[in-house]
Amino acid sequence: MAIPSVLRGRESTSSDKSKDSAAAPHLANDQFPVTASSGQQYGKAQVVSVRTISMLVIVSLGGLIFGFDTGQISGFVAMPNFVKNFANNGTKFSNVREGTIVGLLSIGTLVGSVAAGPIADAFGRKKSIITWCVVFIIGVIIQIATMTSWIQIAVGRLVAGFGVGGLSVLTPMYQSETAPRQVRGAMISAYQLFITFGIFLAYCINYGTEAIQSRASWRITMGIGFIFPTVMIAGIMFLPESPRWEYRKGRIDSCRTTIAKSYGVPEDHPEVVKELHDIKEKFDAEMVNGVKAPWYEVFTGPRMAYRTLLGITLQALQQLTGANFFFYYGTSIFTSIGLSNSFVTSMILGGINFGSTFPGLYVVEHFGRRKALITGGLCMFVCFMIFASVGSFSLQPTATTDAAGTITYHNKTAGTVMIVFTCLFIVSYAMTWGPIVWALVAEIYPSQYRARSMGFATASNWIWNFLISFFTPFIVSDINFRYGYIFAACCFAGAVIVYLFVCESQGRRLEEIDTMYVTKVPPWRSSKWVPPADLLEGDKKVEGEQRDGDMERVEKV
Repeated sequence: MAIPSVLRGRESTSSDKSKDSAAAPHLANDQFPVTASSGQQYGKAQVVSVRTISMLVIVSLGGLIFGFDTGQISGFVAMPNFVKNFANNGTKFSNVREGTIVGLLSIGTLVGSVAAGPIADAFGRKKSIITWCVVFIIGVIIQIATMTSWIQIAVGRLVAGFGVGGLSVLTPMYQSETAPRQVRGAMISAYQLFITFGIFLAYCINYGTEAIQSRASWRITMGIGFIFPTVMIAGIMFLPESPRWEYRKGRIDSCRTTIAKSYGVPEDHPEVVKELHDIKEKFDAEMVNGVKAPWYEVFTGPRMAYRTLLGITLQALQQLTGANFFFYYGTSIFTSIGLSNSFVTSMILGGINFGSTFPGLYVVEHFGRRKALITGGLCMFVCFMIFASVGSFSLQPTATTDAAGTITYHNKTAGTVMIVFTCLFIVSYAMTWGPIVWALVAEIYPSQYRARSMGFATASNWIWNFLISFFTPFIVSDINFRYGYIFAACCFAGAVIVYLFVCESQGRRLEEIDTMYVTKVPPWRSSKWVPPADLLEGDKKVEGEQRDGDMERVEKV
């Protein structure tokens, strides 16, 4: 079965076969060892197994590394010993110094995410994951070795950010390329689950060490951060390479074996055959000119400008939903009802965030990406409108502040309402926009562009992460709770953008998702989209035909 030229993105000619063969000579010895009955005798694929769970846990540690590093710094800047050693005059952090220490991680992640794509394409997903874990460890060593230099802390966070940025691209990428399609969304979304767990874990450890009056108060938490990349390096050694990367490098047998093990079926099972068939057809289409696509084709390739810009927009909107605003400003809100310990506040918000992400893994696979993101965006819009309105018009501060500059609020009813809608917002975010955006961005690109396009999209996330973390103190000091109206508008805009531009990818193979975008399926109709008749017929042929010839081209009989 030959894919129509519109799905290829380039015009094909009668000489394509020779060009494909020249471009990918390794395909000549690949076979589909499937008989008409071989697939039927094995039954359904076992998509949830010890292997898939192990892969989920080990690879998702990339999210735990990021979450733990993010959560620990918010506690450090409030610890007496950390303030004594690194704050201005040892008494209080200026907005600039605090913003630099906190925000340089995001600058590092920006660089790491952009660099991750080309490195992963050249050396493979596994080796790249190991490399970025080592880079992160070096960044932690730089930080933990300092005594009083806040610049060394900042530089260490910058280096650690390189590692976090690389892992933020590779973790969803590896899961999307290796996980069974039936649970792919949940496995990619587990990256966000582990981020929230890392944040919550860091909050808890900071709460236990903040009373220590020595450098151990922050060094203990920082030292525990060595454990996660070390475990990830050891675990990834026992996992296979991404099957789609292996195929592109000519390792067809290894690719087939990995897919079979992922689904928990024999190598001649129809599920394996169909997936390998789709990978081969897409690869043939990409290599029709016999040359590797240059990097700028992430904007000029078939419907790639649309998808690359969509990924960049979705990742930016994930930050512009305002989740980080709540984690930054939550302490002041909770003060209004007498809960003044910032570490307890952080633990409450972090616990809600972590716990609510679990249902998100169910939502992504049972309600679809589009419905979840649209519903979540509208819910967050309502929460922010109420939060901002009550904070601006009902919660009046006293005329004075304490020595630390903390404003005390006295209207406990208004404060309670704001806390309730803060928690509802976090629940909505953690179940929808938090995890599902990572899944979408890992699914919408074809194999040849996936690494670079994901790098650009993830870089957008980190740019806005830095901007929000750095400028929030300045903005809040000027407009206070009215800042929430900006985030409310972004939440509403996010729901509209998903409705108009995002195709439903639930339960579909990555190659089918690519076909939807290339053939310009209207997003609002994508949930009911059925692949073209010739593709369906080709799948049936794959299940029933004896494949004892070579794989240079799969043609309909």
